[in-house]
Amino acid sequence: MRDILNAKLGRRAVLGAGLAGVSMLAMPAVLRAQEKSLKVGVYGGFFKDSFDKNIFADFTKATGIAVESVAEPTGEAWLVQLEQAARAGAAPADVSMMSQVAILKGQANDLWAPLDAAKLPNSKNLIDRFINKYPDGRIAGIGAVSWYITLVTNTDVYKEAPTSWAALWDPANADKLGLLALVSNSFLLEVTAKTHLGGTNALDTDEGIIKALEKLAEVKPNVRLWYRDEAQFEQALKSGEIPMGQYYHDVTGLAAADGFPVRSTFPKEGGILDSGSWAVSRASEKTEEAHVFIDYMCQPAIQATLSRKVGTSPTVKRDLLDLTDQEFAAVSSDIEPIIPRYDLYQSKSDFLNQKWTEMIAG
Repeated sequence: MRDILNAKLGRRAVLGAGLAGVSMLAMPAVLRAQEKSLKVGVYGGFFKDSFDKNIFADFTKATGIAVESVAEPTGEAWLVQLEQAARAGAAPADVSMMSQVAILKGQANDLWAPLDAAKLPNSKNLIDRFINKYPDGRIAGIGAVSWYITLVTNTDVYKEAPTSWAALWDPANADKLGLLALVSNSFLLEVTAKTHLGGTNALDTDEGIIKALEKLAEVKPNVRLWYRDEAQFEQALKSGEIPMGQYYHDVTGLAAADGFPVRSTFPKEGGILDSGSWAVSRASEKTEEAHVFIDYMCQPAIQATLSRKVGTSPTVKRDLLDLTDQEFAAVSSDIEPIIPRYDLYQSKSDFLNQKWTEMIAG
C-alpha cells in the first residue's frame, strides 16, 4: 500500500456526507455477544482515524463485535511481523489490509487463512479482480480498497488535457515531467507495455521486460523529477514548475477543488489501478469474526461510504453503488484500468530493481 495514504486522508474528510442512511446487515445472533472482538490492521494516522470514526464504530453497532484497530507500518514491515508472529502461533492482528505484492508473498508461506466463500455472501458484489486466490483456488484475500494513479497536468500550462500516456514520450514535454521513482510503485513498465507494446502480457518474459525498459528510457529527457516525496511533486504541479506527471487521482481532484490549476486525466489506455486486500493470519483464533467483518466491508453501502469519506475507489461493481456520477468520477473511472503485474514484483524483484537502476534511475 502506498505511504501517501497517511498524509492525504486529512483532506479526504471533506468528501461525502457520512454514514447516514447506510443499511446494516442483520448479523447472526450468535455473534451479538459483546465479548466478541477482532483486531484489524490498517495504516496509521488519518487513515486509521477515518476507519475508527466512519467504519469500525458502526460495524460494532451492527454486529456486537468490538474492533481493536492496529496501526500497521507501511511497506513490507508488517508482512514480516505477521510471518514471525505466525511462526510463534500469535497474531498481532486477525485481519490486515495488505498490498497485492504482500498478499502474494504471504501466499508463498501459506500465511493467510483460507476464506470460506459461503461465509462471505457479499463477496459476490466484488469485481472479480479483487478476489485473491491461492494457486489451488483457495481464497487468500478480499479487496478492501483501491485507488488510481493517473496522468496529471497543470491547467495553466496545458490548456487541453492529454488523452494518452503517450504524452510522456512527446518531445514537446522535455523537462516537464514528475514520475514516481521506483519500479515497484510507479508501474511505468505496465504503462509502457500497454501504450507501446500491446499490453502487459509483453512483460511475461525477461526479454519483454528489457524491451519495455528500453522504451521507457526514451522518456528520461522529459523527466524533471523522479519523486519519492509525493508532497514535493504535488507542490511543483500546483505551481506549474513541473506541469505534467503521474499522481494520485483523488489527491489531484481535492487540489483542484481547493482552487489549484491542476487536473487528473484517465488516459485512453486506462489509469493505473492499485489496491489493498483484507487477509486473515493463519494464527488468528477469530476466523468467524473475521469472516463477518470482511463480508460487512463488501457491502456496496460501505464501499460507497469509503469513497465519500476516505477517497478510495470502490471494489464492488458500479451498478450496485448509490454514488452519483460526480462522486464516482472523484475516485474512479469506467475506462478499463491498467492492472499492475504484481506477480513480477514478487518473483523478479531483484532483476527488476537491478535493471531499473541500470536503465532508468542510473
